[in-house]
Amino acid sequence: MDLRFGDGKPTDEERAAVDALLGPPESSWEGADDRSDADLRWARGGREARDRRDLLLPGLHAVNDRIGWISEGALDYLCRRLTVPPAEAYGVATFYAMFSVRPRPATVLHVCTDLACTTAGAGELCAAVEARLGPESGVKVERSPCLGLCERAPAALVIRAGHSPSGDDPARPAFEDEAVQADSGGPGAAAPGVGNGKGRRGRETHYATAVTAPATPEATIKAATAPEDAPPEPAPALAVPQAGSHDLTLLKRIGTTDPTSLDAYRAAGGYTALRRAFALGPAGVIREVTDAGLVGRGGAAFPTGRKWQATAAQPDHPHYLVCNADESEPGTFKDRVLMEGDPYALVEAMTIAAYATGAHRGFLYLRGEYPRALARLTHALAQARARGLLGDDVLGQGYAFDIEIRRGAGAYICGEETALFNSIEGYRGEPRSKPPFPVEKGLFGKPTVENNVETLVNVLPILTMGAQAYAAIGTPTSTGPKLFCVSGSLRRPGVYELPFGASLGELLALAGVRDNLRAVLLGGAAGGFVRPDELGIPLTFEGTREAGTTLGSGVVMAFDDTVPLPRLLLRIAEFFRDESCGQCVPCRVGTVRQEEALHRIADRTGVAAAGDVALLREVGRAMRDSSICGLGQTAWNAVESAIDRLGAYE
Repeated sequence: MDLRFGDGKPTDEERAAVDALLGPPESSWEGADDRSDADLRWARGGREARDRRDLLLPGLHAVNDRIGWISEGALDYLCRRLTVPPAEAYGVATFYAMFSVRPRPATVLHVCTDLACTTAGAGELCAAVEARLGPESGVKVERSPCLGLCERAPAALVIRAGHSPSGDDPARPAFEDEAVQADSGGPGAAAPGVGNGKGRRGRETHYATAVTAPATPEATIKAATAPEDAPPEPAPALAVPQAGSHDLTLLKRIGTTDPTSLDAYRAAGGYTALRRAFALGPAGVIREVTDAGLVGRGGAAFPTGRKWQATAAQPDHPHYLVCNADESEPGTFKDRVLMEGDPYALVEAMTIAAYATGAHRGFLYLRGEYPRALARLTHALAQARARGLLGDDVLGQGYAFDIEIRRGAGAYICGEETALFNSIEGYRGEPRSKPPFPVEKGLFGKPTVENNVETLVNVLPILTMGAQAYAAIGTPTSTGPKLFCVSGSLRRPGVYELPFGASLGELLALAGVRDNLRAVLLGGAAGGFVRPDELGIPLTFEGTREAGTTLGSGVVMAFDDTVPLPRLLLRIAEFFRDESCGQCVPCRVGTVRQEEALHRIADRTGVAAAGDVALLREVGRAMRDSSICGLGQTAWNAVESAIDRLGAYE
């Protein structure tokens, strides 16, 4: 291992941020001030330090949260503590959009410019904010991909580093109703420190956040200059137009049950499913999930029971459970609403999944742009741990399980399961080649089951109502309820719950589709467009597939005839170019060539020159056929469907 450190020295603040996570250094090699052990030709505990490589991303967060950017000195100090080559750590730090290795102000204002926000006036919002927040303002304005607030577009997120909350409790920010979680733990950690407002050996660093959505220039500027004084976000129930309806299954507690109260959750039926899981045993739980026909809700639609069974059957131990809460697909926000409005449901569902697959440790990988979800889940984990619902003896059943939250830092590619594993392990979030599959060698090279938030939450009604009753919802091949993220040119955007089999037109009627509908995008940026005369498409995996489109993760974005389609397609191409990890040539080069062609077309006011469409098709086929992961394989889908179904450039 080649450790070539620079001459940069960490400041006292940077050193304190790292030490709060890792504990004080024990030798001069690690950077201790005590020179009694000044012989740097050898180091104690090198293997133990390398086993904590997975703390690299939390360490970068710790510095970024305290200072606002990551200096060479801070990076070198973190690398010494973890024995990570600085070149590798630099590659990780520069991989994520929320980090900076160049000096910048402590306050960063992220203004969403993705699909829903663009159609709601994000361009005008950015122009107004940038005109009034110059370099002297102490605020860095960054145009951001989707922030997961599409139902309240346009949206902006403020993050201020180094904030020290008021009050006696340093784990309780004045602007939020729960503590902000410190990243902690590693593959060798005996007891994760999640949920207690501390790192494994010290207190966490703090940062202030504020959200404005729908954002106006005045409200956004006020939030950017004083995020700690910003008004609280609206209740999660406002994102659920059906809130309070007796027909709901997955969303039934949102708006009716206090999301911060464990007692309220249990009074509303919480932890009934976990008790039944213990009564059935691991094999019985997997059988119920299999018989219910549950498939993944992230877009791939792989049978959940088969994945769980394959993991449980692996002789190699330990097994890990990973919850993928990094929903970064433009137009997707259902997982955020679940985590903010019903966090204990996710904690219970993860416990069931871990019990069924033989895992005793779970990781919840949460996208960095969800501060309220982070606070709610942190609080829920602390309460569950205090009440014996997590820990060494869950519900007195002799089963040990605990959950660690790991924050993402702005990388769409980390929604791919193996890229997510690399991110947790402290490497660049680049996808791995398969096989081996995660059920054989996943996180830390061990058998791993990975599911997203919606998939896991579906396990609760399966166990409470029974597999047959659950399978009776929806269609024979697409069973159960489905959450849809509906946004765009609509009167009532939000998260809707419908049984599989409802038509696209029925969903849009609930959301109040406006006149002069031009197109509907299914599945987000990686999905495809359909025409207004195709609203009879059944919302099932097989129904959308037969119609030549995709259901994806449940994104439904409606656009009326005021939306310039060529500019919309260009924004999609820009998104994929920015989010490509660059690992494979077809995606790295293809996304750039696709964007260049669409720029040429947009500059000609949407008129395609001879050869432009042919070039787009050739590049799109190359990406689809030979990219390593789904990003490159789907980067051409929306553009292709706009050309073939909508006649975008005719």
